[in-house]
Amino acid sequence: MPAALDPRQAAGPAWRPLVATWALAVGALLGARLAAGLDPTGLLAANLGGIAAFLFVWLPDRRLLASGEAWASFGVPFHGLGDRRTWSAALRGAWQGLAACAIVFPPFVAAFWGFAVALPRLPRGLAALLAPYAGAPHPGLRFPPGLASLAVVQLLVVALPEELFYRGWVQTSWRRAGRSPGVRILGASLGEGFVWTQLLFAAGHLVTLQPWRLGTFFPGLLFGWLRERTGSIAAPVVVHALSNLLLLTLERSFYG
Repeated sequence: MPAALDPRQAAGPAWRPLVATWALAVGALLGARLAAGLDPTGLLAANLGGIAAFLFVWLPDRRLLASGEAWASFGVPFHGLGDRRTWSAALRGAWQGLAACAIVFPPFVAAFWGFAVALPRLPRGLAALLAPYAGAPHPGLRFPPGLASLAVVQLLVVALPEELFYRGWVQTSWRRAGRSPGVRILGASLGEGFVWTQLLFAAGHLVTLQPWRLGTFFPGLLFGWLRERTGSIAAPVVVHALSNLLLLTLERSFYG
């Protein structure tokens, strides 16, 4: 009799449904972005963030419903708005995220400053690939307009859906399906698919047709590490949102 097949082998590589779902989400978002260019009302362009948020939550949620699993198994500590465990996990994630920001943000600000000074000295073609900034920087603390509402949008519409999708569903699923324990770095066990998850995260940002968006691979490494180190996506969500706000503030402060 033929040897019995491992169910994972019979179904094909475990990464295929993950990458297929990612391609569906990114393809749909790219289609919406292209369609927005033809929409004379501007309504579609104004709601691209909401479309992305919907796709990043709805598509993996369908997968979980089909498999009979719950988001709690994927690092999402949500037990209902009235449950103390939800708010306790959110508060713990906030403190963990703030601690990570306190360590990472100062050297990032220094690196951004150095990059801004060096950028005008690079060949024009290379500079255009690396960043959208033109001319010499003029540093001075300036915040983006509507900072409070921008913070809410970054937290709930950008960071939360993206972390649900990438660090919650993709990274966790890939690790669980892996055959090796991975490597341990600074107290976090980084399993199979860790780097691939961050590459997908970076590649997904190319829907903007801006090559410098590939740089999101590097903060993705931090978000992914925090997911494994803390056991939840709460801290990555906080750091993701604050990172975006910091970058917007730096862009305004140097080029606004």
